[in-house]
Amino acid sequence: MSIVFLNGEYLPQEQAKISPMDRGFLFGDGIYEVIPTYQGKTVGFIAHIERMQQGLSSIGIKLDYSHEDWQQIVDNLVSKNESGNRGIYLHVSRGTDSKRAHAYPSGVTPTVFAFSFEIPAAPTPDKSKVKPFNVTSSEDLRWKRCNIKSTSLLGNVMHFQQSQDLGMQETILFNQQQQLTEASSCNVFVVKNNVIATPALDNQLLPGVTRKLLLAILREHSNYKIEERVITMEEVRNADELWLTSSSKEVAPIITLDEKPVGSGSVGDVWQAAQALFSQYKYQY
Repeated sequence: MSIVFLNGEYLPQEQAKISPMDRGFLFGDGIYEVIPTYQGKTVGFIAHIERMQQGLSSIGIKLDYSHEDWQQIVDNLVSKNESGNRGIYLHVSRGTDSKRAHAYPSGVTPTVFAFSFEIPAAPTPDKSKVKPFNVTSSEDLRWKRCNIKSTSLLGNVMHFQQSQDLGMQETILFNQQQQLTEASSCNVFVVKNNVIATPALDNQLLPGVTRKLLLAILREHSNYKIEERVITMEEVRNADELWLTSSSKEVAPIITLDEKPVGSGSVGDVWQAAQALFSQYKYQY
């Protein structure tokens, strides 16, 4: 039986209830995070919590939870559920009001919910074992505040479904200027002539934690040239390698884009080096 956290209590998932008037349910008015843990060890915990706090601040939700409070919730969910590899989902909505109205209500208490779920073992830098991705592309039709990790994910869900309907695993997104933004649930990296590039952070893309950790690790522990800049879709389509990064995938190689091979059409050597470094140093950041 899965044990979850809801507003200060740990209880069986089947007993966890929120009001239908909760603004998270009515408006998607909230912020969330997903933190991977492997054998009880978290990856990027501080970066995840800092991003959550920034997101809450950006939409005006005040919640008096410290890093230590969140760490205790994460640790308790790991210990109260099956051991092994667990993803920890943290969710804060603005709370429950007596009526449905667009304006932020005053005097409501945020709803805090968290649960854990089983995740696969961490990826290894083994070309023969890694799951390569086949992806499609689309103009980015989501809202213009993608830097906020909001629970309002319908735009992302619809773009992700585009890939599913085509038998693929992700959708790479570009803006009206034909510039890469991100994917529907991941950040994107481009490799050309051993130079590793990813779009610079702005309101068009989420400041991914795996993205952040990978950039720090590569800059400190590799000799690759690293760039954060505008990347055109022409560059994407002519890349030697493309990667997706996310907390659940770590560094995932893409081998086809819109049914055309990326580079040689096989998992690349730079990916192997990057994933090896990420595996080695991810707990240190």
